[in-house]
Formats: sequence, C-alpha cells, structure tokens
Amino acid sequence: MKKRIIFALLLLLPGTIVLSKTIQQKLDKAAFYTVMDRGNLDEVNNEIDLVAASSSPEKDGYTGALLMRKAGLVKRPAEKLKFFKAGRIKFDTAIAADKDNVEFHFLRFAIQEHAPKIVKYRADLEADKQIILKAYKNLSPVVQHAIMDYTKNSKLLHAQDLN
Repeated sequence: MKKRIIFALLLLLPGTIVLSKTIQQKLDKAAFYTVMDRGNLDEVNNEIDLVAASSSPEKDGYTGALLMRKAGLVKRPAEKLKFFKAGRIKFDTAIAADKDNVEFHFLRFAIQEHAPKIVKYRADLEADKQIILKAYKNLSPVVQHAIMDYTKNSKLLHAQDLN
C-alpha cells in the first residue's frame, strides 16, 4: 500500500512542477498595473523579474515600461538616466514590432506624460491618446480598469473622453 502511494506521488510530482512553472510564466496584467501605479522600487524590481521570466511575447515592452518607471524611483541621476535609456530602447523596440498594441500605446502615453522634459520623450502624446480613445471599448477589462484609474491623475486623458 505504501509503495503504491509513493509511486503515485512520484508520478504526480513532475506534473505539478510543470504546471506551477506554466502558471508562473503567465503575465499577470493586474499586478503589473498595480506595481506601475504604486511606484515602489522593491515591487518594481520584483515585477521586472517576474515579467522577464514570463513566456509572454510582449514581455520586452512590459520590461521596458518597468525600467522607465524604475528610473523615476532611484535616487542618483546617473542611474535614472541609465534605467530610462535601457527601458526606452526595449519599449520602443517592442512598440515598433507591434504598432497595433493599444496597451503599449497607453503605457507610452502614461510614461511620456510624466517623463521629464530633459529626456525629450513626449513626441507621441496626442497620437497615443487618439489610439487609446478609439480602442478603449475593445480592450480587456483589466486594461480598461488601469486606464480609468490613470485618468484620475492625468492632465491629458479624462474619464469622460472614454465614453
């Protein structure tokens, strides 16, 4: 009897390990947007690790956005610039590869609205806003919620514009 139980457990163990890795590799967008909104450095670092480990084909875009968010949270100006540049390269590459990704346009809009003028990252604000407004109703509820939350603090995007 004990041998059967041990044998059954040994058969099930690899399946649960594979299943747990599959679950870990899926990107949790709700958690991503929560981390982006909160702006806690430790949470951003953890989310960067989680996104990098995910199997999402869009992970470079999300990682780039997180790196640019991290730039606003570190203290030293040299680190701020380093993280912003690295994030911008990753993010701009991802958005160039997937121009129809409205979520990336929203992230770029949010980043550009709050980016310091010195980094000269503000060229696409109006175009991204128009893309967001047109596609808002077709987005997933998680992304719609993130956009609606963002409108509470945005000077350029308002909740009444989305209806």
